[in-house]
Amino acid sequence: MSQKISALTLCGCLVATAVVAADQPQFGAAWSRNMVSDERRLPETFNPQTGQNIKWVAKLGTQTHSTPVIANGRVYIGTNNDEPRDPKHEGDRGVFMCFDEKNGQLLWQLVVPKRHEDAYMDWPKMGMSSTATVEGDRVYLVDNRGAVVCLDAKGLANGNDGPFRDEAAYLTSPTNATASPRPGAETKPESLHPPADGKLLQPGALDADILWRFDLVAEAGIWPHDAAHSSILIHGNHLYLNTANGVDNTHKRIRAPDAPSLIVLDKTTGRLLARDDENIASNVFHNTWAAPSLAKVNGRTLIFFCGGNGIVYAFEPIGRNAPTGEVQKLKKVFQFDFDPSAPKTEIHKFSGNRRESPSNIYGMPVFVRDRLYVAGGGDLWWGKNEAWLKCIDATQTGDISTNGLVWSYPLEKHVMSTPAVSDGLVFIADCGRKFHCVEAKNGKPLWTHEIKGEVWASPYVADGKVYLGTRSGNFYVFAAQREKKVLTELDLRTPISATVTAANNVIFVATMTHLYAIKR
Repeated sequence: MSQKISALTLCGCLVATAVVAADQPQFGAAWSRNMVSDERRLPETFNPQTGQNIKWVAKLGTQTHSTPVIANGRVYIGTNNDEPRDPKHEGDRGVFMCFDEKNGQLLWQLVVPKRHEDAYMDWPKMGMSSTATVEGDRVYLVDNRGAVVCLDAKGLANGNDGPFRDEAAYLTSPTNATASPRPGAETKPESLHPPADGKLLQPGALDADILWRFDLVAEAGIWPHDAAHSSILIHGNHLYLNTANGVDNTHKRIRAPDAPSLIVLDKTTGRLLARDDENIASNVFHNTWAAPSLAKVNGRTLIFFCGGNGIVYAFEPIGRNAPTGEVQKLKKVFQFDFDPSAPKTEIHKFSGNRRESPSNIYGMPVFVRDRLYVAGGGDLWWGKNEAWLKCIDATQTGDISTNGLVWSYPLEKHVMSTPAVSDGLVFIADCGRKFHCVEAKNGKPLWTHEIKGEVWASPYVADGKVYLGTRSGNFYVFAAQREKKVLTELDLRTPISATVTAANNVIFVATMTHLYAIKR
């Protein structure tokens, strides 16, 4: 009898483990984008020097701003080409790597030439900054050139699937590569042309297989700035994504004021189906950084989006069957001015002003129980120091800038993070070297902690812990509770931009140079 009970208990434990051990195929939890995972049995600490709790380590480039995602036995992350894995890919490139989840072996990579007509369109050495979204055997990504690509999860090793077959030309540097012009000089977006000698890089088994490609510059009319930073949201047959439309190299001019900030593509073909119609682009202070989220509010599905103009929007998703050849306009449900007292006209004259400027939003809007949690404020490089964490009532409609605010909590200085909302608590880190825990219901501060370094990553809650890396290379693990408790502080010696990801009882931590798989 005791053996039978033990067997049943063991079976129950295995089932429970299987329930919480799962892939993490996109940035943030499900559609809500909350930085919270149901994973269990995760390590509290690790040590790369001694190997404690280290499952494997993979070498990356020298700049890694992309967060790892895990799906179907593979780990995906973007980096640069300063540590090339294939000698045919030389020089500055954006690189997107696919590793074996079991052992960290490189399975394939997408290596894309940088834009050359203007350094501010594809910043040198920045690499591939966007985070992938995976569904089945397809990987969706915005690459460093500002193109949305759909990739075969198995790479070219199983053949070149279509309809896109021109990988050789896409991996080869264009002939019209030129030095970056002086600020203010008129430049035009380059197109990819074969080199004059006709020699194309021949892709091999280690290269990516592009299934389709949508060029945001040529086909959506955007002007990219600094780097494409996006995380594609999948809803049914559609892809929702921010375009990275921004200022030019003067930081005082929008070259594409009529371009969309939020678009919808067909996930099977890459065809443009819909865009926003809110004139967002003309008032973008720096760039369109924030990816969209989605939730059901009172039985109604909504797309939430933070524009580069500092406005938080809710849109209705488009219908299942979009009209052929007609780009729809997304229907707005509400708008919320995140910083109503900020300048609204001639906004770029405030560029570089640390006391007064518009606000923008880098992190994603997080939906939990009819409320949106958004962090934003003055731009890290060009704006004022002020920043806030705000809670918005997502059940309202129209202009809810006044009546939609539930609470506002001041942060120390600038903010790049997406909030993590767990068990009635909100965790957020800012660039003023402070980590915050506040009440989700009213924004009441519970505790703060002085940390070493600015934070570009987001806090990540899993297994009763909060994981957080900083730009100084320090890595923290806090207890996810109302009373402050620091469980671990490590010095990883290399800056961290990426958010931690938990999947299948493993946490994945990316520094600028290495990807660690950590298992208890």
